[in-house]
Amino acid sequence: MRIGPVALLAAALAVTGCTVDGPNTELPAPCHATPSASAGTFRFAVFGDVRPGQPNDTANYPAAVVTALFQQIAAQSPRLVVGTGDYMFASTSNQAGIDAQVQMLLDAESGFAGPVYHALGNHECTGGTASNCPKGTETANVRAFMAKLTPAGTAAPYYRVDADTGHGTAKFVFVAANAWSDAQAAWLETQMADSTPYTFVVRHEAPAVTETMGVAPSEAIIHKYPLTLELLGHWHRYQRLDDKHVVSGNGGAPLSSGHYGFLLVDLLDNGNFSVSEIDQATGNASDSYTICPQ
Repeated sequence: MRIGPVALLAAALAVTGCTVDGPNTELPAPCHATPSASAGTFRFAVFGDVRPGQPNDTANYPAAVVTALFQQIAAQSPRLVVGTGDYMFASTSNQAGIDAQVQMLLDAESGFAGPVYHALGNHECTGGTASNCPKGTETANVRAFMAKLTPAGTAAPYYRVDADTGHGTAKFVFVAANAWSDAQAAWLETQMADSTPYTFVVRHEAPAVTETMGVAPSEAIIHKYPLTLELLGHWHRYQRLDDKHVVSGNGGAPLSSGHYGFLLVDLLDNGNFSVSEIDQATGNASDSYTICPQ
């Protein structure tokens, strides 16, 4: 998706009180703690936006890129992997194309032996950024998402996963901004109010994306509670918006800038987290910083 001007980025950062003066503004280091090694107890990876560039172009699904991506992910030995949305680009009437693209994704992900959890993107509804599928049954796309890309027994396009970090529970709250409803709002309030040492929110669209029904109301709820990190996609690039919001949308879809890659989030001995953006081609970190849990 096309990234808007600096004003859009400033709007996104305003959620946490940060501002930008121009396109080359440097963000401050988010955590000034003493450097620390990995705790060796909890690590996870993040990827997003792996669809072809044109609708129904299944022949050009980025299977090779995603396969290589998951080989690099597996080499880092994370506990789990999180997807930020958009795993297909097919018309709602193209059942064969939807099924084929989802299977290509699953085949690529099989290079990692652990669990992969997927957030809903707009292409898992109708494809439009403003699309909304609250029932999870409205289109063939969202039905495929529910059947193939959510944990077994999941009843809605939004869900929560808990993980034991060795230093307390980390909850992963998967918000479906393209399946927004009053029921999801109430559910999100309950999940965020449930206090855990670490809270990771996964949502496809960033705060600056105003077309999507569930972005602004979900962000308002999230902002009321402690947050470790919000993991986003939709824009086909890596972008650190601030110390609490990061875009990982360079998993295979046509890039708006940069390179294909994924995030690696690692719990450190001092209780902080390191966040590194890993280049899919080289396995090297292109950006790395530290965040405080709350």
